[in-house]
Amino acid sequence: MTTSSHHPSSPPSIKALNILRASVSGPFPADKPSAPPLEFNLEVIESTPTTDQLKTILSYLPSKAASPSLVFLSTHPSATERPDTVSGIVELGQKNSNALKWPIVVDWNDGKASVGDVEGVKGILEILRKKRDGELKDEEVDQPKGWFS
Repeated sequence: MTTSSHHPSSPPSIKALNILRASVSGPFPADKPSAPPLEFNLEVIESTPTTDQLKTILSYLPSKAASPSLVFLSTHPSATERPDTVSGIVELGQKNSNALKWPIVVDWNDGKASVGDVEGVKGILEILRKKRDGELKDEEVDQPKGWFS
C-alpha cells in the first residue's frame, strides 16, 4: 500500500498526487503508451500522519536527518514553531498544516518514503515499475521493518 498524506493547497502535493493517480490509471511510464499501469493500493489522506507513522517514515528515508524537524517542517512564514520531537511535529501539523512539508508519500510494502519532494515520489514509482517489469526482485529492495512488513 502506498499512502499520500496530501495538502490540497500545496503545489508539490497536488503534482505528486496527480503523478500517483496517473501511474495506477494509465500507462506507466506515461511516455510508453503500451506499458501497463502500476498496481498498488493508493490511499490519500488529508491529515498529518500519526507520531508512530512519522517515526516509521523517518526510518524509511534514504538519508537519516539529525533532527525530525529538518525532515518534516517547512519554511512557510506561518511556521514559527520548530519542535524537535516527532510528537511535537504532529501536534504542530494538526494546528498549522502549512508548517509541514507536503506531500508525505510512503510505500509501506517496500519501506520507501518521500517528504516534500516530487522527485522522491517519482523514485518510489520507478522502483515499483522495475519490480513490475522484472528488473528488480523483491529481495533486492531494501526493506526496513515497518507498518506493513
